Amino acid sequence: MNKIPLTVNGAELLRAELQRLKTVDRPAVIEAIAEARSHGDLSENAEYESAKERQGFIEGRIKEVEGKLSNAQIIDPTSLDADGRCVFGATVELEDLESGDTFTYQIVGEDEADSKQGKISVSSPIARALIGKHAGDVAEVQAPGGRRELEVLDVRYL
Repeated sequence: MNKIPLTVNGAELLRAELQRLKTVDRPAVIEAIAEARSHGDLSENAEYESAKERQGFIEGRIKEVEGKLSNAQIIDPTSLDADGRCVFGATVELEDLESGDTFTYQIVGEDEADSKQGKISVSSPIARALIGKHAGDVAEVQAPGGRRELEVLDVRYL
């Protein structure tokens, strides 16, 4: 299986989710199944069916998170020596040359991406256009609203 790039923070978030799934969610759903069973006939017991469905989801997610963590390539952005280039884990300050708007993104793994927090997936069109660029370079991005030109103002490894 291919290595999955994660920042240190992203790996910690997955570990915390796994811990919660195993110690909180799994026992709660087991208890809900036991409670539903105590109500008698399982063939027409919606609570039982719902709890079993939830259990299937939790067990699937546990397996998925364990797989991602076992195949993770954890990258610490603070220890990168990329000579000012945009790479995985870098925090990049950009200016949209058409609108003049400036914004900052960190290039992260698929599971960590959250545009509201300024984290974009390494496989997103913007990140793919930025990889390898230095401060002062212009990246052309094909966005849903058309082609955009983004100037790299600064690259940091936080």
